[in-house]
Amino acid sequence: MQSLLFDFLKVTEIAAIASKPWVGSGDKISADGAATKAMREQLNKMEIDGTVVIGEGEIDEAPMLYIGEKVGLGIALAVDIAVDPIEGTTPTVNGQPNAITVIAAAPQGTLLHAPDMYMKKMVVGPNAKGVIDIEATLDINLSRVADATGKNIEDLNILIQDRPRHQKYIDEIRNIGANVNLFSDGDVIYAAATCMEDLDIDMFYGIGGAPEGVLGAVASRCLGGEMQAKLIPRNEDEIRRCNEMGIYELEAPLRHQQLVSTDDCIFSATGITSNIFLKGIQCKNEHYITHSVLADGKSKQLRYIESNYPIMQLV
Repeated sequence: MQSLLFDFLKVTEIAAIASKPWVGSGDKISADGAATKAMREQLNKMEIDGTVVIGEGEIDEAPMLYIGEKVGLGIALAVDIAVDPIEGTTPTVNGQPNAITVIAAAPQGTLLHAPDMYMKKMVVGPNAKGVIDIEATLDINLSRVADATGKNIEDLNILIQDRPRHQKYIDEIRNIGANVNLFSDGDVIYAAATCMEDLDIDMFYGIGGAPEGVLGAVASRCLGGEMQAKLIPRNEDEIRRCNEMGIYELEAPLRHQQLVSTDDCIFSATGITSNIFLKGIQCKNEHYITHSVLADGKSKQLRYIESNYPIMQLV
């Protein structure tokens, strides 16, 4: 997989550039369509036998990058691919922060085929790996994280998305004594942020999309952290979809090994608009300048990459 690192980087760079004209446009459909088309075209140039396991929807919902779609030239390594051509469509078209294009990849059969539904998630960085338990109380988990990181409870920083469904968790964490840092969009971005020591984030917690959960699981595995999760089906249809994807014990927690079962994985994200650790796309002197993070689970190395694309070459 490591030999494909920069090929996957180019996939997110090209998709992000394709979305740039739609920043601030208010047109979600066109923005997502442009990024999806560019991502698919770039994937189809790669020497892989790729299968989309996390994508734009079921085959009857998405014309491109649908779940089960084959991508690549059909040669060399068989690869599972998880994509989100624009994570943060609303902030993209509103010209707001926290929009990225993101991809994760691993050998065939090693990524959870998560249906599009809610998932409870808990993510920590390398210093707290091995101490969390999503089935334990927040009080217990925060105490364990504090011990593992050598901090006092009141010095812990917990990321939670600013949504009404999280108010009970926000209140509980504050009552325990830790600090809550709210964010509006960018589930995958903030899951990865727990593993970046200079950001001083101790835990990501909350309920969000299961597909984004798999992307976050790959990011945190690449960076030496840990994620645990639990699917939250809301109706019989979602239970059926879980069963169709081979998930039957819906009450059981999903450990990191079940979300992504190998260190031989890749994570790439390119900023569309700026966020906690990436600048958005810039246009200077007839060039697009992209800013990305690139990580692989084998080396546990995180790269910050700035690339320069002449606009005329992309027309």
